[in-house]
Amino acid sequence: QSGTQARRALPFGAGERATYQVKLGGLSVGSGTLSIVGTEAIEGHATLHAQLFISGGVPLARVDDRYETWFDPDGLFSRRFRQNVHEVRYRRDRTYHFSPEHKTYRRENGETGTLGTEKPLDDVSFLYFARTLPLNVGDTYRLTRYFKESGNPVVLRVVRRETVKVPAGTFRTVVVQPTIQTTGLFGQGGQAEVYFSDDERRLVVMVKTRVPVVGSLAMYLQSYTAGAR
Repeated sequence: QSGTQARRALPFGAGERATYQVKLGGLSVGSGTLSIVGTEAIEGHATLHAQLFISGGVPLARVDDRYETWFDPDGLFSRRFRQNVHEVRYRRDRTYHFSPEHKTYRRENGETGTLGTEKPLDDVSFLYFARTLPLNVGDTYRLTRYFKESGNPVVLRVVRRETVKVPAGTFRTVVVQPTIQTTGLFGQGGQAEVYFSDDERRLVVMVKTRVPVVGSLAMYLQSYTAGAR
């Protein structure tokens, strides 16, 4: 019963889908999708399966990034994370299987490691976790929940409120600067800002960050479909 109550309190659920217009380097236009495609059992545990796709660029400077996460909807921690990243000349294809109960992970290549936390989060599940926080301007969250110990602490700074216009309409937003000590989407050098809708849904309305070679990458909400809650 407590699990059901916790799930109802979440501002998202299976079937939620947001599409984005993507601009790279301020020049080329691509597309992006952030969606919870459904529920899936991972080693007997119920999870929400979420995906972030970003695609765009010009012939010699393309970005094709695919991130997938399978996270526990009650405890809000990851059980699996997949990166399939292609940014110009940079490529990475990795899958991590987490065993939070044992604070260990294993990769598809057999590599194993230690988790620094019993409630690990990855680059994408952190977005969903952030949507459950109060996000009051001036707040700073320092979290040691990134699955790789070297990526901690993850710092979320709630810096301001801003009204923005995107293809999906005009939104009042609260702007968060996330920093993960990695080279990923929200890595230390990315100078990322995430614009969440300033309402109970906490939609990801806009994202600004930087990627190698191409430079600035921005995502603008184009359409939104609510999921089951």
